[in-house]
Amino acid sequence: MDVQAQENFREFVANRSYALLRTAVLLSGGDRHAAEDLLQNALIKAAGRWHRIDEPEAYVRQILYRQQVSRWRLKWPRRETSVGEPPEGTRHVTDSAAAAELRVVMRGALARLTARQRSVLVLRYYEDLPEADVARLLGCSVGTVRSTTHRSLARLRALAPELAALGQGADEQPPTRDFSALEARP
Repeated sequence: MDVQAQENFREFVANRSYALLRTAVLLSGGDRHAAEDLLQNALIKAAGRWHRIDEPEAYVRQILYRQQVSRWRLKWPRRETSVGEPPEGTRHVTDSAAAAELRVVMRGALARLTARQRSVLVLRYYEDLPEADVARLLGCSVGTVRSTTHRSLARLRALAPELAALGQGADEQPPTRDFSALEARP
């Protein structure tokens, strides 16, 4: 790698490593140490091909996803433990208590999903990728992405039923449907 390419790579790592680490933390189920390993391996692979990469962030993200897929396809899966929180960085954002509670509940529920379920949800909802792109990145069919998304969301709701209640105020009742017009009248 020439001097200019090294400088470009260092600049990329300095500018984008925070966002990439957040994605890696989500993919690894909240385990910051595993996320750092995942990101470091992805950056090492990207550094070797740096002069041929057109879109570095997309390339590194794809490496992250594929490495995570490889982890859950291992013959002897590793036990996952949640040991860390996603990095919050130096941003100072004031949150309402409900938003902070929602994040805590969501992280806990995501950490209890399987690696495959978590990967699909992160790609679909955190990265906001369409089903076809998720299927391409994970090396599966669009139908598999749809069914895994459905099962993952159902499991997420079962693991954390309080997620639905957090979006409502204390005095608000959940919306009810009025079926009185459909009732049979004598």
